[in-house]
Amino acid sequence: MLSPKKQRFLDYIKLFTNQNKRPPTFVEIMEGLKFKSLGTINWYIVELEKEGLIERVKGYNGKRALSVFEKNISNELPLLGMISAGMPLDIFDNHEFIQVPPTMQKHGNYVLKVNGDSMKDDGILDGDYVVIKKVDTANPGDTVVAIVNGEATLKNYYLGSNGVELHPRNSKYSVIHIELEDDIIIQGKVLGVFRNYA
Repeated sequence: MLSPKKQRFLDYIKLFTNQNKRPPTFVEIMEGLKFKSLGTINWYIVELEKEGLIERVKGYNGKRALSVFEKNISNELPLLGMISAGMPLDIFDNHEFIQVPPTMQKHGNYVLKVNGDSMKDDGILDGDYVVIKKVDTANPGDTVVAIVNGEATLKNYYLGSNGVELHPRNSKYSVIHIELEDDIIIQGKVLGVFRNYA
């Protein structure tokens, strides 16, 4: 497992390469990641070379270019359990890993399997997998994993006139109004959803 800083460095190289059809120069990496020293860039390159994740190769113009070894990069995130999109359901620990798009493979992100249909109007269906970014605050409109009085649920987060509201996206379910005596913890927000057709 890479450190968050090394992962961020590698993610930048991958994103730049995908967008520009060529790897970034050291100067472009320095500007993109706001580093102050080319020596720092070189240190990261050497460290990621040791990990077998990148390689310096001769570019078309004779300069050294970076090549990312995609096959050596794990695009897996831990599947931490099942989340209800209907009635609240506890999250359970699990040791499975799920393949996710590379853009969602960030340190601290995780996957939950959806149980229920209360978010179907947002395209989140029973049996889908949601990629979650771990956060403890939310903005209105975010689809969040919220722990309400010890039970986890997947809902849209809003601030109503009387406080926090968790909205389903299916008219057969009611809005959850968070009362003063309720205990609510935001555990993450949805980055993406995918499903298996097998």
